[in-house]
Amino acid sequence: MTTIGFIGSGNIGGTVARLAVAAGYDVVLSNSRGPQTLADLAAELGPRARAGTVEEAARAGDLVLVSVPLHAYDSIPAAPLAGKVVMDTNNYYPERDGQIAVLDDGSTTSSELLQRHLAASRVVKVFNNIYYKHLGSLARPVDAIDRSALVVSGDDAEAKLAVIAFLEAIGYDGVDSGPLAEGGRRHQPGTPAYGTPYGPFEDEKGRPATKAELRQALEAA
Repeated sequence: MTTIGFIGSGNIGGTVARLAVAAGYDVVLSNSRGPQTLADLAAELGPRARAGTVEEAARAGDLVLVSVPLHAYDSIPAAPLAGKVVMDTNNYYPERDGQIAVLDDGSTTSSELLQRHLAASRVVKVFNNIYYKHLGSLARPVDAIDRSALVVSGDDAEAKLAVIAFLEAIGYDGVDSGPLAEGGRRHQPGTPAYGTPYGPFEDEKGRPATKAELRQALEAA
């Protein structure tokens, strides 16, 4: 994997892009407002980064990260993402997204909605349970004693392995929580694995959370 496409380049997307460039990946940034609004971020990231349209980022990425508000999930173009691994960072926040009945009654999850929309893609839920400032500050080399873990869930085993390999490259271990329907629920907002393992938001540096600690939090959900 050499290029990561970004559909949404805000707090989480921009942070992952910084980590990816630092790890030697090329990145293509995009958002709903157009490439010109990402010129400063692309310049900050350097020659490995460029801004493009959503379709360009989708087509360019060997892995593609989707980080848009949940209410906009059905605006993501499906055709250029067919066959690709899509990393979904999203969470359901009714105060932002409005009430979504199938999420309110627990009959499905936010990442399953995206997977249904991107039926020909392989969606992996990741980066949704960590504050973006903690994500930026807690990355560590592979042999660091204070290395943190991040959780993934998805219905495709190979896709999850590809995402875990990406996590390992950018400074994190990976913990597989299972398929979207069951595993994804264990790191949604309101669960022990959401935010808490990395410390309070007020502490912008956060604290390391090991694989064992993250598994314990997932089991408590």
